[in-house]
Amino acid sequence: MTVNPKIEKLRQMRAESHAGGGPERVKKQKENGRLTAHERLDILLDPGSFRELDAFVTHRATDFGMDKKKVLGDSVVTGWGTINGRLVYVYSQDFTVIGGSLSEVHAQKICKIMEMAMKTGAPVIGLNDSGGARIQEGVVSLGGFADIFLRNTMSSGVVPQISLIMGPCAGGAVYSPALTDFVIMVKDTSYMYITGPDVVKSVTHEDVSHEELGGAMVHATKSGVCHMVADNENQGLLLVRELMSYLPQNNMEDPPFSAPTDDPLRSDAELDAIIPENPNKPYDMKEVIRRVVDDGHFFEIHENFAMNIVVGFARLGGHSVGIVANQPAVLAGVLDIDASDKAARFVRFCDAFNIPLVTFVDVPGYMPGTAQEYAGIIRAGAKLLYAYCEATVPKLTVTTRKSYGGAYCVMSSKHLRGDLNLAWPTAEIAVMGPDGAVSIVFRRELDQADDSAAKKIELANEYREKFASPYVAAERGYIDDVIEPRDTRARLINGLEVFQNKRDSNPARKHGNIPL
Repeated sequence: MTVNPKIEKLRQMRAESHAGGGPERVKKQKENGRLTAHERLDILLDPGSFRELDAFVTHRATDFGMDKKKVLGDSVVTGWGTINGRLVYVYSQDFTVIGGSLSEVHAQKICKIMEMAMKTGAPVIGLNDSGGARIQEGVVSLGGFADIFLRNTMSSGVVPQISLIMGPCAGGAVYSPALTDFVIMVKDTSYMYITGPDVVKSVTHEDVSHEELGGAMVHATKSGVCHMVADNENQGLLLVRELMSYLPQNNMEDPPFSAPTDDPLRSDAELDAIIPENPNKPYDMKEVIRRVVDDGHFFEIHENFAMNIVVGFARLGGHSVGIVANQPAVLAGVLDIDASDKAARFVRFCDAFNIPLVTFVDVPGYMPGTAQEYAGIIRAGAKLLYAYCEATVPKLTVTTRKSYGGAYCVMSSKHLRGDLNLAWPTAEIAVMGPDGAVSIVFRRELDQADDSAAKKIELANEYREKFASPYVAAERGYIDDVIEPRDTRARLINGLEVFQNKRDSNPARKHGNIPL
């Protein structure tokens, strides 16, 4: 059967657009351990679901020999597809085409699918692999970046936005991922920075490599820009698929429910003994989380940053929940600047997308010292306080051990519109820890005691019993119930079901002024 010449031409043009920058550039891309733009989408999306848009667009620049570098689709692949049957909009920058640089039409292609996502209420996933602004297009390229930034901002809190950094991401290009909800980087092959090593050396005389300046582990451990690190591109793309399983399509939907295979009434006797007798001895809060959630599976976010607080997603009785937990195994679970920033961002994301919050509390207070005070711990701590106060999703809190001072107030207390506040019998809720309290209140008595150390222990135990006991808070209604640790899972699942249709609201206003 003879093929219509026009159909044959269409097939040839589509094949050309899929070829990217040509065989040599594709070969070099793979030699550097990176996949092509289309290969990445094949892994990310359900098989056969991708529908490409603007495959025949070409750039408009003609100066500096650019008229000889026209490639169908230019340097980004855009369109939509599905992840586990749910619609997502995607763009995948193609480094094999003029280094993936952002041109006027490159930006227009991305803006088009972002606007479609807003109209249809579906997430946007960006695969970033770009050398930055296309120099040959000058200010037009910069304007394209700004157009994308505006749409990132307008989409924030309306549809989830996820960025994968699959290669370089430098200069103005970093701000689009920074405006999205989650950033995933790949070890050894991706990096982000405002100014590269050469500029840094010329200005500050520092010798630093791409990896040392803006590699995945740098941003995962030091800056907090990166939420998750993948060992390779394939793993990074699969992380996005799993992340999507916890998120709704938009801010008007509830997160997806998954029929549980784990018994909602399951109790765990091991939890009864997980808190050490010595109140100063650490334990792993992640173990508490795993024993409570469905199938022991906890999808952690920001795992390597501010490890004194833990955030991530899990399911309870099939319901998607966001978990925030102090980590007594790191810095005793104290709240510092980075921990406050990390948790506040996560709380606000969950609230924006109707994901209930479950908070596990074991916090001795805020990190003391001039370094923290000078760097703004008051401002940072206020961010977390603001986030919890503003949140209107169901808020369930379990105090496992310490909850002292202002940190008690901040960690989703009843006073911040907490819906269900539970405590274990081991909980200690007070203005400060027993040792510090008795040192102040009984200073004269301790100075006069024959054995001040023994007397201090005696008074601390008395303080713990009279003032720090969870039953004192329960008498006031600040704690709704004191429960056996083994029953935590069943009580939380019941609480989620009770409060799933709660109604809460904030005052009518343009927006609040979070202390940034």
